[in-house]
Amino acid sequence: MPKQISFDYAIIRIVPRMERAEFINAGVIVFARTLRYLDARAHLDIERVRSLYPDIDIAEIERHLSLIPKICEGGVSAGPIGELPQHERWHWLVSPRSTMIQTSEVHSGICTDPAEELEHLMKSLVL
Repeated sequence: MPKQISFDYAIIRIVPRMERAEFINAGVIVFARTLRYLDARAHLDIERVRSLYPDIDIAEIERHLSLIPKICEGGVSAGPIGELPQHERWHWLVSPRSTMIQTSEVHSGICTDPAEELEHLMKSLVL
């Protein structure tokens, strides 16, 4: 039987108008400290976003969403945040903010493979 490990995750949300408290799920970040695993997937449903917010800057949102997996990976190409230790990048990514791209509260779970869990969460919560 594969070893069970704990992991944390947060949902990436698009919040075009914070005063309306509406959001669209656009991705998931998964962190499994014991395996030193931090990764994210993002997908923007452009038609859905445009139907609710026709004037939104899709290119800007896509640009910002594309940075999240790079920050997870780390390194110089992800800018100053990418050079932080992995657990600090995780905390930076999930810290509360009042911007158009936000994350949900952090949730915890148990899995045997965090990469598989990331794909499962994407399918069930975003796609």
